[in-house]
Amino acid sequence: MSQLVPTILALNPGAASTKLGLFDGDSERFVAVVEHPETLTSQPVLAQLEPRLEAVQAELERQGADATGLTAVAGRGGLLRPVPSGTFRVGPAMLDDLRAAARGEHASNLGAFLAVRLAEAAGAPAYVVDPVSVDEWDEVARPSGLHGLERTCLSHALNTKAVARRHARAVDREYAELRLVVVHMGSGISVSAHREGRMVEVGNSREEGPFGADRAGGLPVAALLDRIRRGEEDAADLYRRATHRGGLLSYMGTRDVREVLRRIERGGRRARLVLDAMLYQVRREAGAMAAVLDGRVHAVLLTGGMVQAAAVAEELRERLAWIAPVHVYPGEDELRALVEGALRVVRGEEEALSYEPALTVE
Repeated sequence: MSQLVPTILALNPGAASTKLGLFDGDSERFVAVVEHPETLTSQPVLAQLEPRLEAVQAELERQGADATGLTAVAGRGGLLRPVPSGTFRVGPAMLDDLRAAARGEHASNLGAFLAVRLAEAAGAPAYVVDPVSVDEWDEVARPSGLHGLERTCLSHALNTKAVARRHARAVDREYAELRLVVVHMGSGISVSAHREGRMVEVGNSREEGPFGADRAGGLPVAALLDRIRRGEEDAADLYRRATHRGGLLSYMGTRDVREVLRRIERGGRRARLVLDAMLYQVRREAGAMAAVLDGRVHAVLLTGGMVQAAAVAEELRERLAWIAPVHVYPGEDELRALVEGALRVVRGEEEALSYEPALTVE
């Protein structure tokens, strides 16, 4: 390694912005958010690549950062095929799959493209870390109850796995030694069970589990199909509503749990019911994950943007303490999670994984 302290650039493209951060080892040099106009973000995902790249390069220049001195670049992983947890080298097979978008269009699909373009300029490797398609399920978790329609493992794996590892360090244990229930509460809510260093069960927030800020979570299937059959709902519109305009937004007209709490403070009975319902569903799902772990759980971890609200965190801390001690890791520090994944490879703590056309989860 040519540098005593590795310099890592992390990139997290989202629906309306691209977050980037430059780190010297574990130390943050700067973090920035580049906002993009709706005229850009309304275009197909790959059509946004060049303008987003130019905006990131302009921000690096504004920050006085020299991209040629990078040790590695880490981008958020997109909707790839099922993969094990880890840090993956960006290569042709990965980029081909993201171009094809067989598992869907999402801004995170740009993470690998942005990373490899900036890494090439620096002569450095490009990685993605724990993409949303991380799948470490046991086979028993896959059947849905209807032959030919299997459950799909998509989750907030990047933050969930990073928080699990951070907790292990905090208690001076190995992640692989712990049995954890991790509750990620963002725009969608992922509740997961971790055993022997694997995320062995997690609800796909696009179709299962608690409702979140703007995702509906699990819905009554028979009622949905009946409404479509009677022509009361268009299937494509219903999908968009369930995945982008459901949850708190559907009931309260806002994605912001802080606004819901303000309405409760002003005596809003509907706001109280909706928030209680969401937290009830989180508790129900956490109990299910404890059952997956046979009731033997070392800790429950709360993370994501919603648990920055003290009232939410304290309610769940009190109501989930019967499972195991509850620890709160507020926010979604996904840039740092990307950097940590790249550093594990740079420092020789783990091997970078290859994303091959025939890669499957064993």
